Amino acid sequence: MKNLPCTNINLTRITENSRQMKAKCSSLGIELTGVVKGGAGDIRIAEAFLAGGIKKLGDSRLKNIRAFKKAGLEAEYLLLRLPHPGLADEVVELADVSLNSELTTLQALGEAARARNRHHKSIIMIDLGDLREGVLPAEISDFMNSARQISGIEIIGLGTNVGCYGGVLPTPENTRELIELKEQLEADLSAELEVISGGNTATTNLLDQGKMPAGVNHLRVGEGILQGTDITNQREIPGFNQHNITLSAAIIELKRKPSVPRGTLGYDAFGQKPSFVDKGKRLRAILAVGRQDVRIDGLKPCLAGAEIIGASSDHLLLDVTETDVDLTVGDTLDFELDYGGMLSALTSPYLARNYLE
Repeated sequence: MKNLPCTNINLTRITENSRQMKAKCSSLGIELTGVVKGGAGDIRIAEAFLAGGIKKLGDSRLKNIRAFKKAGLEAEYLLLRLPHPGLADEVVELADVSLNSELTTLQALGEAARARNRHHKSIIMIDLGDLREGVLPAEISDFMNSARQISGIEIIGLGTNVGCYGGVLPTPENTRELIELKEQLEADLSAELEVISGGNTATTNLLDQGKMPAGVNHLRVGEGILQGTDITNQREIPGFNQHNITLSAAIIELKRKPSVPRGTLGYDAFGQKPSFVDKGKRLRAILAVGRQDVRIDGLKPCLAGAEIIGASSDHLLLDVTETDVDLTVGDTLDFELDYGGMLSALTSPYLARNYLE
Protein backbone atom coordinates (compact mmCIF):
# COMPACT_ATOMS: atom_id res chain seq x y z
CA MET A 1 0.00 0.00 0.00
CA LYS A 2 1.35 3.43 -0.89
CA ASN A 3 2.35 5.79 1.90
CA LEU A 4 -0.28 8.42 2.60
CA PRO A 5 -0.69 11.28 2.16
CA CYS A 6 1.18 11.36 -1.13
CA THR A 7 1.47 12.85 -4.56
CA ASN A 8 0.99 10.54 -7.55
CA ILE A 9 3.38 11.44 -10.37
CA ASN A 10 2.73 9.92 -13.78
CA LEU A 11 6.18 10.02 -15.38
CA THR A 12 5.04 8.43 -18.65
CA ARG A 13 2.43 11.13 -19.23
CA ILE A 14 4.92 13.88 -18.39
CA THR A 15 7.37 12.39 -20.89
CA GLU A 16 4.63 12.31 -23.54
CA ASN A 17 3.82 15.98 -22.87
CA SER A 18 7.51 16.83 -23.09
CA ARG A 19 7.75 15.15 -26.48
CA GLN A 20 4.63 16.92 -27.76
CA MET A 21 5.71 20.36 -26.54
CA LYS A 22 9.17 19.89 -28.04
CA ALA A 23 7.64 18.93 -31.40
CA LYS A 24 5.15 21.83 -31.29
CA CYS A 25 7.92 24.34 -30.69
CA SER A 26 10.40 22.78 -33.12
CA SER A 27 7.87 22.92 -35.96
CA LEU A 28 8.04 26.73 -35.70
CA GLY A 29 11.79 26.98 -35.17
CA ILE A 30 11.41 27.63 -31.44
CA GLU A 31 13.86 26.19 -28.90
CA LEU A 32 12.29 24.88 -25.70
CA THR A 33 13.57 25.07 -22.16
CA GLY A 34 11.65 22.64 -19.97
CA VAL A 35 10.92 24.34 -16.66
CA VAL A 36 11.26 21.75 -13.91
CA LYS A 37 11.03 24.07 -10.90
CA GLY A 38 7.52 22.76 -10.14
CA GLY A 39 9.09 19.41 -9.29
CA ALA A 40 11.10 20.97 -6.44
CA GLY A 41 14.32 19.25 -7.45
CA ASP A 42 12.75 15.87 -8.25
CA ILE A 43 15.33 13.94 -10.28
CA ARG A 44 12.78 11.57 -11.84
CA ILE A 45 10.59 14.42 -13.06
CA ALA A 46 13.62 16.09 -14.66
CA GLU A 47 14.54 12.75 -16.25
CA ALA A 48 11.02 12.53 -17.71
CA PHE A 49 11.55 15.90 -19.42
CA LEU A 50 14.84 14.70 -20.88
CA ALA A 51 13.29 11.41 -21.96
CA GLY A 52 10.84 13.45 -24.04
CA GLY A 53 13.71 14.93 -26.04
CA ILE A 54 14.14 18.21 -24.16
CA LYS A 55 17.78 19.29 -24.02
CA LYS A 56 17.49 22.43 -21.88
CA LEU A 57 16.19 22.58 -18.31
CA GLY A 58 15.18 25.66 -16.35
CA ASP A 59 14.93 26.02 -12.58
CA SER A 60 14.77 28.92 -10.13
CA ARG A 61 16.94 27.35 -7.45
CA LEU A 62 20.64 26.64 -7.63
CA LYS A 63 20.21 23.80 -5.11
CA ASN A 64 18.07 21.92 -7.64
CA ILE A 65 20.46 22.50 -10.53
CA ARG A 66 23.31 21.22 -8.38
CA ALA A 67 21.28 18.07 -7.57
CA PHE A 68 20.52 17.48 -11.26
CA LYS A 69 24.18 17.78 -12.18
CA LYS A 70 25.24 15.51 -9.31
CA ALA A 71 22.74 12.92 -10.60
CA GLY A 72 24.41 13.09 -14.02
CA LEU A 73 21.54 14.74 -15.90
CA GLU A 74 23.12 16.19 -19.04
CA ALA A 75 21.39 19.38 -20.16
CA GLU A 76 21.91 23.08 -20.68
CA TYR A 77 20.77 24.74 -17.45
CA LEU A 78 18.92 28.06 -17.33
CA LEU A 79 18.58 29.87 -13.99
CA LEU A 80 15.10 31.39 -14.07
CA ARG A 81 15.07 33.53 -10.96
CA LEU A 82 17.15 36.71 -11.15
CA PRO A 83 20.49 35.95 -9.45
CA HIS A 84 21.61 37.55 -6.22
CA PRO A 85 24.99 39.28 -6.70
CA GLY A 86 26.36 37.47 -3.65
CA LEU A 87 25.73 34.12 -5.34
CA ALA A 88 27.49 35.06 -8.58
CA ASP A 89 30.24 32.46 -8.27
CA GLU A 90 27.72 29.65 -7.70
CA VAL A 91 25.58 30.89 -10.59
CA VAL A 92 28.53 30.82 -12.97
CA GLU A 93 29.54 27.39 -11.68
CA LEU A 94 26.11 25.76 -12.13
CA ALA A 95 24.07 27.64 -14.74
CA ASP A 96 24.93 27.91 -18.41
CA VAL A 97 22.56 30.85 -18.82
CA SER A 98 20.79 33.20 -16.41
CA LEU A 99 18.01 35.76 -16.72
CA ASN A 100 19.06 39.25 -15.63
CA SER A 101 17.76 42.80 -15.24
CA GLU A 102 20.33 44.49 -12.96
CA LEU A 103 23.73 45.88 -13.93
CA THR A 104 25.08 45.29 -10.41
CA THR A 105 24.35 41.59 -10.75
CA LEU A 106 25.84 41.38 -14.22
CA GLN A 107 29.03 43.00 -12.93
CA ALA A 108 29.26 40.39 -10.17
CA LEU A 109 28.61 37.58 -12.66
CA GLY A 110 31.24 38.99 -14.98
CA GLU A 111 33.81 39.05 -12.18
CA ALA A 112 32.97 35.46 -11.23
CA ALA A 113 33.18 34.36 -14.87
CA ARG A 114 36.57 36.02 -15.36
CA ALA A 115 37.87 34.25 -12.24
CA ARG A 116 36.91 30.95 -13.87
CA ASN A 117 38.35 32.03 -17.24
CA ARG A 118 34.99 31.74 -18.98
CA HIS A 119 32.03 33.74 -20.25
CA HIS A 120 28.60 33.57 -18.63
CA LYS A 121 25.60 33.80 -20.93
CA SER A 122 22.74 36.13 -20.04
CA ILE A 123 19.25 36.85 -21.36
CA ILE A 124 18.15 40.37 -20.46
CA MET A 125 14.55 40.48 -19.27
CA ILE A 126 12.18 43.19 -20.50
CA ASP A 127 9.09 44.25 -18.52
CA LEU A 128 6.26 44.42 -21.05
CA GLY A 129 3.56 45.24 -18.50
CA ASP A 130 3.23 42.35 -16.04
CA LEU A 131 5.38 44.31 -13.56
CA ARG A 132 7.45 41.43 -12.34
CA GLU A 133 11.11 41.36 -13.43
CA GLY A 134 12.57 43.24 -16.36
CA VAL A 135 14.07 46.46 -17.67
CA LEU A 136 11.47 48.95 -18.87
CA PRO A 137 11.50 49.34 -22.67
CA ALA A 138 12.34 53.05 -22.46
CA GLU A 139 15.48 52.23 -20.46
CA ILE A 140 16.76 49.21 -22.36
CA SER A 141 19.06 51.04 -24.76
CA ASP A 142 21.14 52.65 -22.00
CA PHE A 143 21.05 49.41 -20.00
CA MET A 144 22.33 47.35 -22.90
CA ASN A 145 25.01 49.87 -23.75
CA SER A 146 26.40 49.48 -20.22
CA ALA A 147 25.86 45.73 -19.97
CA ARG A 148 27.79 45.02 -23.14
CA GLN A 149 30.87 46.62 -21.61
CA ILE A 150 31.05 44.04 -18.80
CA SER A 151 33.88 41.62 -19.43
CA GLY A 152 32.99 37.97 -18.87
CA ILE A 153 29.32 38.42 -19.79
CA GLU A 154 27.89 37.28 -23.12
CA ILE A 155 24.44 38.76 -23.70
CA ILE A 156 22.70 36.30 -25.99
CA GLY A 157 19.22 37.79 -26.19
CA LEU A 158 16.09 39.34 -24.72
CA GLY A 159 13.28 37.74 -22.79
CA THR A 160 10.01 38.59 -21.14
CA ASN A 161 7.59 37.15 -18.64
CA VAL A 162 3.83 37.64 -18.50
CA GLY A 163 1.01 36.12 -16.49
CA CYS A 164 2.92 35.04 -13.38
CA TYR A 165 2.40 38.19 -11.31
CA GLY A 166 0.12 40.75 -12.94
CA GLY A 167 -1.94 38.25 -14.93
CA VAL A 168 -1.14 40.11 -18.16
CA LEU A 169 -1.98 37.83 -21.08
CA PRO A 170 0.50 37.32 -23.91
CA THR A 171 -0.76 38.83 -27.15
CA PRO A 172 0.75 39.18 -30.63
CA GLU A 173 1.12 42.89 -29.86
CA ASN A 174 3.07 42.73 -26.59
CA THR A 175 5.13 39.77 -27.84
CA ARG A 176 5.96 41.65 -31.05
CA GLU A 177 7.16 44.56 -28.91
CA LEU A 178 10.02 42.34 -27.73
CA ILE A 179 11.04 41.67 -31.33
CA GLU A 180 10.90 45.38 -32.17
CA LEU A 181 13.17 46.16 -29.22
CA LYS A 182 15.62 43.52 -30.45
CA GLU A 183 15.68 45.06 -33.93
CA GLN A 184 16.12 48.55 -32.47
CA LEU A 185 19.03 47.46 -30.27
CA GLU A 186 20.76 45.61 -33.09
CA ALA A 187 20.56 48.73 -35.24
CA ASP A 188 21.54 51.26 -32.57
CA LEU A 189 24.27 49.26 -30.81
CA SER A 190 25.43 46.93 -33.56
CA ALA A 191 24.52 44.13 -31.15
CA GLU A 192 23.65 40.61 -32.25
CA LEU A 193 20.88 39.09 -30.14
CA GLU A 194 20.25 35.51 -31.16
CA VAL A 195 17.68 34.54 -28.52
CA ILE A 196 14.20 36.01 -28.18
CA SER A 197 12.61 34.23 -25.23
CA GLY A 198 8.93 35.04 -25.71
CA GLY A 199 7.48 33.72 -22.48
CA ASN A 200 6.17 30.72 -20.60
CA THR A 201 3.23 28.29 -20.71
CA ALA A 202 0.81 31.19 -21.13
CA THR A 203 2.49 32.04 -24.44
CA THR A 204 1.73 28.56 -25.84
CA ASN A 205 -1.79 29.87 -26.44
CA LEU A 206 -0.34 31.96 -29.27
CA LEU A 207 1.21 28.79 -30.71
CA ASP A 208 -2.13 27.00 -30.68
CA GLN A 209 -3.90 29.97 -32.26
CA GLY A 210 -1.24 30.35 -34.96
CA LYS A 211 -0.55 33.90 -33.72
CA MET A 212 3.05 33.62 -32.51
CA PRO A 213 4.97 36.54 -34.06
CA ALA A 214 7.87 35.55 -36.29
CA GLY A 215 11.13 36.17 -34.48
CA VAL A 216 10.32 34.49 -31.18
CA ASN A 217 12.69 31.52 -31.07
CA HIS A 218 12.66 30.41 -27.42
CA LEU A 219 10.03 29.52 -24.80
CA ARG A 220 10.24 28.43 -21.16
CA VAL A 221 7.49 25.90 -20.40
CA GLY A 222 6.78 24.05 -17.17
CA GLU A 223 3.09 23.88 -16.25
CA GLY A 224 2.06 22.94 -19.79
CA ILE A 225 4.31 19.88 -19.62
CA LEU A 226 3.77 18.89 -16.00
CA GLN A 227 -0.02 19.23 -15.97
CA GLY A 228 -1.04 19.93 -19.56
CA THR A 229 -2.75 23.11 -18.44
CA ASP A 230 -2.38 26.86 -18.94
CA ILE A 231 -3.84 28.48 -15.83
CA THR A 232 -3.24 32.06 -17.01
CA ASN A 233 -5.52 31.48 -20.00
CA GLN A 234 -7.77 29.12 -17.98
CA ARG A 235 -7.46 26.26 -20.46
CA GLU A 236 -6.33 22.70 -20.92
CA ILE A 237 -3.80 22.43 -23.74
CA PRO A 238 -5.41 20.45 -26.58
CA GLY A 239 -3.99 16.98 -27.09
CA PHE A 240 -1.89 17.02 -23.90
CA ASN A 241 -2.22 14.78 -20.84
CA GLN A 242 -3.84 16.50 -17.87
CA HIS A 243 -3.81 15.71 -14.13
CA ASN A 244 -0.42 14.02 -14.35
CA ILE A 245 0.26 14.89 -10.72
CA THR A 246 -2.49 14.24 -8.17
CA LEU A 247 -2.78 13.94 -4.41
CA SER A 248 -4.09 11.10 -2.25
CA ALA A 249 -5.03 11.21 1.43
CA ALA A 250 -6.78 8.89 3.87
CA ILE A 251 -10.00 9.38 5.81
CA ILE A 252 -9.25 9.46 9.54
CA GLU A 253 -12.72 10.40 10.78
CA LEU A 254 -16.17 9.94 9.23
CA LYS A 255 -19.14 11.27 11.19
CA ARG A 256 -22.46 13.01 10.76
CA LYS A 257 -22.20 16.43 12.39
CA PRO A 258 -23.97 19.83 12.36
CA SER A 259 -22.86 22.17 9.59
CA VAL A 260 -22.55 25.18 11.92
CA PRO A 261 -20.16 25.27 14.93
CA ARG A 262 -21.62 25.70 18.40
CA GLY A 263 -20.32 28.53 20.60
CA THR A 264 -19.01 32.06 20.24
CA LEU A 265 -17.07 32.41 17.00
CA GLY A 266 -13.69 34.14 16.81
CA TYR A 267 -10.92 33.67 14.26
CA ASP A 268 -9.45 30.41 13.01
CA ALA A 269 -5.79 29.35 13.37
CA PHE A 270 -4.87 31.37 10.26
CA GLY A 271 -6.43 34.63 11.43
CA GLN A 272 -9.51 34.32 9.23
CA LYS A 273 -13.09 34.79 10.43
CA PRO A 274 -15.02 31.78 9.06
CA SER A 275 -18.66 31.87 8.00
CA PHE A 276 -21.07 28.95 7.75
CA VAL A 277 -24.37 28.05 6.09
CA ASP A 278 -26.74 25.91 8.13
CA LYS A 279 -27.48 22.79 6.08
CA GLY A 280 -28.40 20.63 9.04
CA LYS A 281 -26.42 17.52 9.88
CA ARG A 282 -24.01 16.42 7.15
CA LEU A 283 -21.70 13.48 6.65
CA ARG A 284 -18.20 14.89 7.11
CA ALA A 285 -14.89 13.21 6.36
CA ILE A 286 -11.64 14.38 7.90
CA LEU A 287 -8.53 13.54 5.88
CA ALA A 288 -4.93 13.29 7.05
CA VAL A 289 -3.61 16.26 5.09
CA GLY A 290 -3.74 20.00 5.75
CA ARG A 291 -2.52 23.47 4.98
CA GLN A 292 1.02 22.63 6.08
CA ASP A 293 1.09 20.01 3.33
CA VAL A 294 -0.66 21.63 0.37
CA ARG A 295 -2.44 24.74 -0.83
CA ILE A 296 -6.04 23.77 -0.10
CA ASP A 297 -7.67 26.00 -2.72
CA GLY A 298 -5.57 24.17 -5.31
CA LEU A 299 -7.38 20.88 -4.65
CA LYS A 300 -10.40 19.43 -6.45
CA PRO A 301 -11.91 16.15 -5.17
CA CYS A 302 -12.03 13.39 -7.77
CA LEU A 303 -14.97 11.80 -5.94
CA ALA A 304 -18.21 13.13 -7.43
CA GLY A 305 -20.36 14.90 -4.85
CA ALA A 306 -17.51 15.56 -2.40
CA GLU A 307 -16.99 19.18 -1.37
CA ILE A 308 -14.08 20.74 0.51
CA ILE A 309 -15.49 22.74 3.41
CA GLY A 310 -12.31 23.74 5.22
CA ALA A 311 -8.93 22.84 6.56
CA SER A 312 -6.59 23.37 9.47
CA SER A 313 -2.83 22.89 9.40
CA ASP A 314 -3.16 19.09 9.66
CA HIS A 315 -6.74 18.20 8.70
CA LEU A 316 -8.84 18.56 5.55
CA LEU A 317 -12.63 18.59 6.02
CA LEU A 318 -14.94 17.32 3.29
CA ASP A 319 -18.73 17.19 3.04
CA VAL A 320 -19.37 13.75 1.51
CA THR A 321 -23.13 13.65 2.04
CA GLU A 322 -23.91 13.76 -1.67
CA THR A 323 -21.49 11.05 -2.78
CA ASP A 324 -22.74 7.68 -4.06
CA VAL A 325 -19.91 5.70 -2.44
CA ASP A 326 -20.07 3.94 0.93
CA LEU A 327 -17.03 5.40 2.62
CA THR A 328 -15.26 4.09 5.70
CA VAL A 329 -12.41 5.27 7.88
CA GLY A 330 -9.14 4.34 6.19
CA ASP A 331 -10.41 4.84 2.65
CA THR A 332 -8.22 6.85 0.26
CA LEU A 333 -9.57 9.85 -1.62
CA ASP A 334 -7.84 11.41 -4.63
CA PHE A 335 -7.61 15.06 -5.67
CA GLU A 336 -6.70 16.91 -8.83
CA LEU A 337 -4.16 19.70 -8.36
CA ASP A 338 -4.03 23.04 -10.11
CA TYR A 339 -0.61 24.64 -10.64
CA GLY A 340 -0.51 26.25 -7.18
CA GLY A 341 -1.66 23.05 -5.54
CA MET A 342 0.94 21.01 -7.42
CA LEU A 343 3.71 23.46 -6.55
CA SER A 344 2.93 23.38 -2.84
CA ALA A 345 2.41 19.61 -2.74
CA LEU A 346 5.72 18.83 -4.43
CA THR A 347 7.52 21.31 -2.19
CA SER A 348 6.10 19.78 1.00
CA PRO A 349 8.46 17.44 2.90
CA TYR A 350 5.43 15.75 4.48
CA LEU A 351 3.98 14.17 1.33
CA ALA A 352 5.36 10.89 0.04
CA ARG A 353 5.82 10.47 -3.73
CA ASN A 354 4.20 7.65 -5.65
CA TYR A 355 5.69 7.34 -9.15
CA LEU A 356 3.60 5.90 -11.99
CA GLU A 357 5.24 4.63 -15.18
